[in-house]
Order: sequence, then C-alpha cells, then structure tokens
Amino acid sequence: MTTERPPVPEPLPLPVVDNHCHLDIARHGDDGPLAVDEAIALAASVGVARIVQIGCDLPGARWAVQAAASYGALVAGVALHPNEAPRLVEQGVGLDEAMAEIEALAGAHDKVRAVGETGLDHFRTGEEGRAVQVESFRRHIDLAKRLDKTLVIHDRDSHAEVLQVLDEEGAPERWVMHCFSGDAEFARACLDRGAHLSFAGTVTFKNAQPLRDALAITPLDRVLVETDAPYLTPTPHRGRTNASYLVPLTVRAMAEVRGDDLETLCAALDSTTERAFGGPW
Repeated sequence: MTTERPPVPEPLPLPVVDNHCHLDIARHGDDGPLAVDEAIALAASVGVARIVQIGCDLPGARWAVQAAASYGALVAGVALHPNEAPRLVEQGVGLDEAMAEIEALAGAHDKVRAVGETGLDHFRTGEEGRAVQVESFRRHIDLAKRLDKTLVIHDRDSHAEVLQVLDEEGAPERWVMHCFSGDAEFARACLDRGAHLSFAGTVTFKNAQPLRDALAITPLDRVLVETDAPYLTPTPHRGRTNASYLVPLTVRAMAEVRGDDLETLCAALDSTTERAFGGPW
C-alpha cells in the first residue's frame, strides 16, 4: 500500500463543501492524519472552502465539537456510529450514558449542525448487535428532531431496514444519506421521503454504474458531495489516502454523469449543503 498522498487536482471554478470528513482519523498504514490547518488550506486551494467534520464515537465527537469551534471553515456532526453503539454496550457502557453525552455535545455549540453519522450497518455488525443498532438509530433520530439538527445516516447493506426505521420514527426536517450507496430505485425512495443524497468517490469507481444511475436522477437541489476521508478516494487514486482537497475529482465526475455545467453544479452543491446543514457558516 502506497502512503504517498495523491497530487493536488485542478481547482474548481466555484467553491463547494465537503459535507462528510474525518479529519481526526488516520488510514491504516499512514503516519497520522493531515494537520487540520494543512487539510483546510489544501482544500481551500482547490475550491473546497468548507468541511463538515463528523465524530463517530465519544472521543471523536468531543474532537469534532472542539475543531468546529476553533476553525471557521468547519462545522460538526456528532453521534455513535452504528458499529460503535453495540461495541460500547459490549464494553459495559450503557446506551443511556453514551447518548446523554452525545446530546450534550450536540447542544454545546451552534457550529454543531448534525447528529450523525448514525444508522444501520449489516456489513460489519452481525445479528447479535443489530437490536442495539436499531435502538441507537431511533434515539439519534429523536435527538435530531428535538434539537433541530440535520440527521446524517450511514447505511451499509441495510437499505430497507433504514427506511423502515425512518418511516416508523418520522424523519427530521433535514436529513442526509451519507455516502449514498443505492441504485436509482432506492434513490427515489429516499428522495420521496425528503432526503439529500451525498455522493463520495465511489461514484467514480468502474463497478458503480447503479450509483451513477442514482446520481443522474437526483434533482440538482438534493445533491451533495463528500469525501468520507480518509476513505473512498476517487479514481484515479483509489486505494490511497483521501482528503478534502480531492473533492474536485468527484465533482467533475458527477458533472459528467449528470450532464451539468461544472459551474452550475458547484454553485448548487455549495448552496444545497448550506441549506441541508442549517444555514451559512
């Protein structure tokens, strides 16, 4: 595995937002994550002017709140990742205790815009942990609604179950399908329920035609772009470490799939992300 970071791509003509990033996480084999100042500066140099930093466990959520309070370009999301909730319970940490801290962090600063990533993951968590995942997901939905935060959903191999829980609980006013991974039919089901669909570097992968079909039918005012960095690096650097400065590769691929003018798509991505995450910052 190469650890050399991919080169900086051609800048975008207008600024966009990376709406899902993990600045605090290093990919396996890397010496560590990019310094936050460097990550923000590199992103800004190619037109990625703002970033949503997502905390997936209690230490990560604390870090996300602190980072968002410290950097103007950042806002934060806080949650227990769907794989983290059963792990905590196995370690003897009660869901009540953990969710109480997530709620406190979600309300700690006006730059905490999201509750997420939450949801369901049937890939890494087996049957024994799924009841805890569902309970955690329900609690995060309730929290997003009570605090008027954007709900950010992680969905891996669990499309139908995610929609079932959302239908039972009622979706909040603003919600995002992070790293959308379904086909056009699933995209329509999410859009019908009011979702914004966020596309990552996976949309550039050769085997991702169903995902590109979903992107093509998504209205321009519901489309978002993300990295999920340090993961899901777009082609031609798949397998290397991702970062927000590589968003232009994904945006250009998205414009080609959709047939959008690049400037039009950039302007829409920027304004739609603001709206999806509760306004300007």
